[in-house]
Amino acid sequence: MNAVTGRIRCAWAGNDPLYIDYHDFEWGRPLHDDRLLFEFLVLEGAQAGLSWLTILRKREAYRRAFDRFDPRSVARFDEERLSILLDDPGIVRNRLKILSAINNAKAFIGVQEEFGSFDSYLWRFTDGRQIRNSWPDIRHVPARTSLSDALSRDLKARGFNFAGSTICYSFMQAVGMVNDHTADCFLWHDPCSAG
Repeated sequence: MNAVTGRIRCAWAGNDPLYIDYHDFEWGRPLHDDRLLFEFLVLEGAQAGLSWLTILRKREAYRRAFDRFDPRSVARFDEERLSILLDDPGIVRNRLKILSAINNAKAFIGVQEEFGSFDSYLWRFTDGRQIRNSWPDIRHVPARTSLSDALSRDLKARGFNFAGSTICYSFMQAVGMVNDHTADCFLWHDPCSAG
């Protein structure tokens, strides 16, 4: 039980107010907005090797630096903009991760053009429905699944980087393709009921 709020949450949410807010109002809620899907795709790639809390603390800086995650704008970033980003202390200043975000914006637009929206492309992996798991505790939640393997393979074939299976599974959890709230969490029954 969380001492601050008196609710039982997934163990990873801890006591940090930013993490609690993210857990209660975002994580695991089905997303269908292409801009938000692109935001999570970029942030999950930036998180590789770091804690998600680190990325959450930098999220507003990312929104400013990446033009509110407008994929068409990010796809046009040039060397000058790359230099500005590499000097921005508000984001993870990893050249490969920044270049990946720019590259992925281009690939994202390609998917939108082919499928009408990234949302249409993405949710076909789950037949348009959220997969609801029932893990007893955080130790049972997998880092990847056969579905994240398939999404990773497909994204990579379409030119995406920083799209390994573990990143894809974390992305799938974040955007609500899977409900991985643990069975003891107050959001397990309905991840949209916190508000």
